[in-house]
Amino acid sequence: MSYQDEYQASINDPATFWAEKARQIDWYKPPTNVLSVDEHGIHRWFADGELNTCHLALDYHVDNGRADQIALIYDSPVTNQQKKFSYRELRDEVALCAGMLKAQGVEKGDRVVIYLPMIPEALISMLACARLGAVHSVVFGGFAPPELAVRLDDATPKVLLTASCGIEINRVIEYKPIVDKAIEMAEHKPGRCIVLQRSQATASMQTGQDLDWEQAIADAEPAACVAVRGTDPLYILYTSGTTGKPKGVVRENGGHAVAMKYSMSAIYDIEPGEVYWAASDVGWVVGHSYIVYGPLIHGCTTVLYEGKPIMTPDAGAFWRVISEHGVKALFTAPTAFRAIKKEDPEALLARQYDLSCLQTIFAAGERLDPPTYEWLAETFKVPVLDHWWQTETGWAIAANLHGLESMPVKSGSSTMPVPGFNVQILDEAGHQLPSDEQGFIAIKLPLPPSCLTTIWGDVERFKSNYLETYPGYFTTGDGGYFDEDGYLFIMGRVDDVINVAGHRLSTGEMEEIVGKHPMVAECAVIGRRDELKGQLPMGFVVLKDTEGVKPDEIVQELVALVRQDIGAVAAFKEALVVGRLPKTRSGKILRKTLRAMVDGDDYVVPSTIEDPAALDEIKVLL
Repeated sequence: MSYQDEYQASINDPATFWAEKARQIDWYKPPTNVLSVDEHGIHRWFADGELNTCHLALDYHVDNGRADQIALIYDSPVTNQQKKFSYRELRDEVALCAGMLKAQGVEKGDRVVIYLPMIPEALISMLACARLGAVHSVVFGGFAPPELAVRLDDATPKVLLTASCGIEINRVIEYKPIVDKAIEMAEHKPGRCIVLQRSQATASMQTGQDLDWEQAIADAEPAACVAVRGTDPLYILYTSGTTGKPKGVVRENGGHAVAMKYSMSAIYDIEPGEVYWAASDVGWVVGHSYIVYGPLIHGCTTVLYEGKPIMTPDAGAFWRVISEHGVKALFTAPTAFRAIKKEDPEALLARQYDLSCLQTIFAAGERLDPPTYEWLAETFKVPVLDHWWQTETGWAIAANLHGLESMPVKSGSSTMPVPGFNVQILDEAGHQLPSDEQGFIAIKLPLPPSCLTTIWGDVERFKSNYLETYPGYFTTGDGGYFDEDGYLFIMGRVDDVINVAGHRLSTGEMEEIVGKHPMVAECAVIGRRDELKGQLPMGFVVLKDTEGVKPDEIVQELVALVRQDIGAVAAFKEALVVGRLPKTRSGKILRKTLRAMVDGDDYVVPSTIEDPAALDEIKVLL
């Protein structure tokens, strides 16, 4: 079937289209109610079906001829370790981990927070939760105690899983002090904290709270898969909100499994048994979808990489992994490729490896800029395919469907909407715009399977954030346009969420933190363009009193504050002390104008500006 035929079938009759795709996975009880509307007026998929995601990812393959196939390759240049797990071995490890959680009282519907580095136990923990029908919430290991604490309070987990440390290139980051501080700060205290001791650091254990992972596993009995409904939650993943409080995106079991299975073949052109590598982190949505669930549900071999694109040990790291493990498709954020290109512009290190196994390179998480696209395409002579998606959707909204019908690439475009996503460009009044006119990107309801159906514990916030701006549509928060050929171009966020190396972070949250400093009268944080990371936060700060104050020292204190409250992942390293902030007469800070000024873009000074001299002052400082 051609792309157009497939796409139109998904839009014209979504229920029939996805019922057919649902038959590709192994249900305990196949769904008869494919698409329904719940009591909140929200579309739900496969409500009466019963399944278990861990069964689909492991047990099904063990029982159907893949028991001895490698399921997981753990490659850790930071510890000089590698380990491979067959589907049978991984199933057995996961069943024991599930037994460990069950012994702590974890049952279907309970939450488990996972704060682990990129080690096999991270993936095993996620699958163990799925096995029990428990809901996991993975928190990126780089987040500071306040960020972990707010997630503990929101998810109210029965158990927290962690390790003694993570490793950042050649630096050991002890996790246990972060976890202890977060538990101290949180109102909700997990019933148990299970700690994996790594050889690089030994965590001090607290009697009554902490349990040693290895001892707990040794005492555990393997647990069986628990049947869940299609609409039961699989996981909560927090994404930055414009109010500072993170939003707990809820992913459901049924629709997620169906979409993951479909995407592996339709988008990535991967067959069961082939090696697929998403070079991301399990703390982000890419890691959930395409390190853990997608490849394993599809019967592939997945790679879990504990390292960086450079400095572990050099800019040839990715090419070594691809060559050594026979990777067919690589998927990572453009930031990684920019870092590699900067260190090794002639790709001399890549030439040391046999990369004949690599057939496609996929990029997402941020815009694939044309220079990086051209460098990849010219250097590696394989299709380089950009695609666009969000934590909220869990898989691509727009892509070049390589497994269906490969389209000509247009640099700067993520190609065309994926089947199921009825993408429209709307103006501020909600009217559809013609091609080549930029507007707000919205998706006509119903959303396809795997997209969020609520925010954890706050369905009204879900509705107000995503569904009420344009009734009948899901609002993506991104702006863009279709060209005359139907190719979609994403131009960036239209709210205060910025994209730092593929990670969505709220400038509003950073402003709240900066504003707490006793010397700060008011502030604004914008995202400025960065050649390597896509965007970096930059602060503009007005001080209460400048007499005897050293601005550089204040800036360093602000940097430390953001690092303390959010973590190094925020990459907040730059702030400018100014006399006043440019505002409209109604008091709105001209963040868009500041961003254009910093990036060197053309801008028009709004007629509503209260004090044009404020912009002139900043212009001089820049």
